[in-house]
Amino acid sequence: MIKWFEQHNKLSWTITILIAVLIFWFSSLSFSSVEEGYTKNWMSIVYHIVVFFFLSLFLFISLIKTKNKRLFIFSILILIAYGILDEIHQFFVQGRFCSISDVGIDLIGILFAFMVYSIFLKLK
Repeated sequence: MIKWFEQHNKLSWTITILIAVLIFWFSSLSFSSVEEGYTKNWMSIVYHIVVFFFLSLFLFISLIKTKNKRLFIFSILILIAYGILDEIHQFFVQGRFCSISDVGIDLIGILFAFMVYSIFLKLK
């Protein structure tokens, strides 16, 4: 399936951009009761891991078709920066807050996608 998305690069880019826009849109929603501090509900943690896994995976598929380490590093830096900017964006949304721990949770999804795509490239 990954190979199919690599062959249909425009679709992969479209999905990557769509996921990024959806993340931004969900971050724009305000909630009346948001848990403060380091206690997170499981839905939030799962959301961050899953959404950044798919954003990362489709960015890797769109950008990297080889074992180019520089592109992997560049992609990971872009994804981390997007996670940080998303948290800064939430700081300005009423009822939301900026959390470094959310960036760490995003990083779990990013690294998991990195492992999956790296294994795919090795088996390729």
